[in-house]
Amino acid sequence: MPPRVLVYSRTTDYRHESIPAAVAAVRSLGDAHAFAVDATEDPAVFEAPLDAYDAVVFLSTSGDVLTPAGRARLAAHLDAGAGFVGVHAAACTEYDWPYYGELLGARFARHPDHQPGKAVVEDRTHPATRHLPPVWEFTDEWYDFRTSPRGAVRVLVRADESSYEGGGMGADHPLVWCHERGAGRVFYTAFGHAPQAYEDPDFRTHLLGGITWATGR
Repeated sequence: MPPRVLVYSRTTDYRHESIPAAVAAVRSLGDAHAFAVDATEDPAVFEAPLDAYDAVVFLSTSGDVLTPAGRARLAAHLDAGAGFVGVHAAACTEYDWPYYGELLGARFARHPDHQPGKAVVEDRTHPATRHLPPVWEFTDEWYDFRTSPRGAVRVLVRADESSYEGGGMGADHPLVWCHERGAGRVFYTAFGHAPQAYEDPDFRTHLLGGITWATGR
């Protein structure tokens, strides 16, 4: 059977206008690359068995988006080897759940204005980055995080803060990373603020690489 991915985009805090375009992009990538996509904003989905899903994608979620039962079910599913993908505001999610913070690797702190900038691709061997140039010029919000996840994760892309205004992390500013948790895989990209991102071929390939890697297929 083809891999199956659950896309979750519930928000209880800031809601990105890009969410419909983002969900549509993941659906179209699934259609083109032979993985099934279910999309929901219903927290009750996480209170039922998740065994059908090879990976769960938190797509610009924000705030507390799971019930206690949903948290327990998701954690058990991931601990059993399912993959997890966080996109953009997934780092602004479930601040009071320590498990989630450890899963994702870092938590959002702030961002400057949406603007063009340059990202340095540190690792071009991952499916999410091997198509990218060494320096990727993109337009986004250039998230700052409370702490750098480096050392606990495999950093794939970092920000060049000299290329835009308002960066707050300095030279060590990861934006995209991954890590393995037992039999499961976790991928996070800070990119994806605007609807236009999901029309960009490089970003779509980046997202595809993260999702397919997380499924383990």
